Amino acid sequence: MSVRRLADEQPANFEFTPENLVWVEAQIAKYPEGRQASAVIPLLWQAQKQHNYWLPKPAIEKVAEMLDMPFIRVLEVATFYTMFNLEPVGRFFIQMCGTTPCMLRGSDDIKAVLQRRVGEQRKVSADGNFCWLEVECLGACCNAPMVQINDDYYEDLSAQNFETLLDDLAAGRPVHIGSQTGRSTSEPAGGLTSLTSFYGADGHSGPASATSKS
Repeated sequence: MSVRRLADEQPANFEFTPENLVWVEAQIAKYPEGRQASAVIPLLWQAQKQHNYWLPKPAIEKVAEMLDMPFIRVLEVATFYTMFNLEPVGRFFIQMCGTTPCMLRGSDDIKAVLQRRVGEQRKVSADGNFCWLEVECLGACCNAPMVQINDDYYEDLSAQNFETLLDDLAAGRPVHIGSQTGRSTSEPAGGLTSLTSFYGADGHSGPASATSKS
């Protein structure tokens, strides 16, 4: 793993919003006295979400203060876990899966779109909207290729529908989370091919979606 360092340019300070402060205090309250440090990862994650999906030094210091932890201990957590972004990532942080299932299903086409529209990895686009990173498996292999953007998965991608997705995000238009082809969860792309019928207790068959009657 490469050395992870804090960004050179940092904000002057960080405070949780009133809504997030309520959430943070609820997380801390889950742990008995003397064990509040156990809340360090949830607090860092909430701070990152509040700060446009990257974690500045003042936020790490604030979490250390709230949990009565040495700053270096919290910094160790923030720099160890790659889920924490230590530099700006734009409004939409795109994690593109490049592991074998996604690669076989066309992730190279998705990467080409990102390189053309955004630039190299870890660089924020000129309009401040996008930053991307190639990552290992995100666990949606059935609907490959896919990306995670901020908190959400977008699956069954092609160069064409991915371009549309980026256009809609940049323009502030509503987008559909999940499959971009209308697939239901992880069913076969062409629809169900098995378990399409059942036999009830009375011996009669019916569609799989039907409910047997007593």
